[in-house]
Amino acid sequence: MLLSKLAIVDSTLREGEQFFKSNFSTSDKIEIARGLDQFGVEYIEVTSPRASPQSYQDCQKLVQLDLQAKVVTHIRCHLEDAKIALDTGVDGINLFISTSQILRQFGHRKSIEEIIDIATEVISFIHQQNPQAELRFSTEDSFRSSLSDLLRVYLAINKLGIVNRFGVADTVGIATPHQVYQLIQNMRQCFCEDIEFHAHNDTGCAIANSFTAFEAGATHIDTTVLGIGERNGITPLAGLIARLYTLDPQTLNNKYSLSYLHKLNQLVAEKIELSIPFNHCIVGEAAFNHKAGVHTKAMLNNSRTYEAINPTDFDLNRSILINHKLTGKNSINHRAIQLGLNLDNFQIQAITQTIKNLADRQKMTLENVDEILLSSQKNM
Repeated sequence: MLLSKLAIVDSTLREGEQFFKSNFSTSDKIEIARGLDQFGVEYIEVTSPRASPQSYQDCQKLVQLDLQAKVVTHIRCHLEDAKIALDTGVDGINLFISTSQILRQFGHRKSIEEIIDIATEVISFIHQQNPQAELRFSTEDSFRSSLSDLLRVYLAINKLGIVNRFGVADTVGIATPHQVYQLIQNMRQCFCEDIEFHAHNDTGCAIANSFTAFEAGATHIDTTVLGIGERNGITPLAGLIARLYTLDPQTLNNKYSLSYLHKLNQLVAEKIELSIPFNHCIVGEAAFNHKAGVHTKAMLNNSRTYEAINPTDFDLNRSILINHKLTGKNSINHRAIQLGLNLDNFQIQAITQTIKNLADRQKMTLENVDEILLSSQKNM
């Protein structure tokens, strides 16, 4: 499980366009694509150029930006979709087709044999037209598909010797980490090609499932900034980064521009006209705030006591909150030192109790605390 081998396929400009608040203009897409490239994602996935005339034009413009990231598009396993995608000059084409019984019955109405035939035709056509195009073949709704059907499809396509990687999609967010691990391991035992994982967050398991897929042998993980996407969205980029950071922060720092992550999330939040959730991993307002006295005492001694992630790696700051009834004498003393005050232990204890008593009855601000500390110095 080497972080250096992992590739992020960011789908903010494809899956993210399906978010109910999204309505990206061409200029928005260009700005977001440049931001994703600055952060360092390996792939930027964009909406199918067949979706609309503007989608086609936007796809072409994004390809022409001369980004370090590969620009790939996500299309149905249709010959016409493939022809239009090839016309845009994208670096790669991500094909998908439903394999679950429910989506085959109420969606495309194809049998497993027909799925294999269609996929074979489209994949062969793309390769004939552009042998350099990177190809991913993905089954939609993988976790409501039978394992035998999935492996039958994957192995048939693998025999073509054309596809660069195979995709697994938890399309309705139904999978558990255990199920993800089992499926990815089964696939890894059947072929050596790369495996991409796409996790929806309907049951809150997207980050856990994506990390588990990586543990089991997946090489590519799909994300969006802020986790935006269809319904509750997919694995948030910051969430995946947070989970991976605890494994090997140095490799992650070398691989991605971590200090740009907050700005990237702010950019997308601005485009969809929503605030970053307070509890969002790393970039949320609450991420590095410490309040309880026991916590703040330990934090002042060693920040690793209550932080698994170092905010300075992301160009962020931690806050030691003292304007509340849970405050402790150590954090009050720390603030006194910051203000250049020289108060003894008895004074600090008395001031701490004063702040607690006041905070029980009213809302306190840092300015209120500072006034109490400064007035204590004057009364010495």
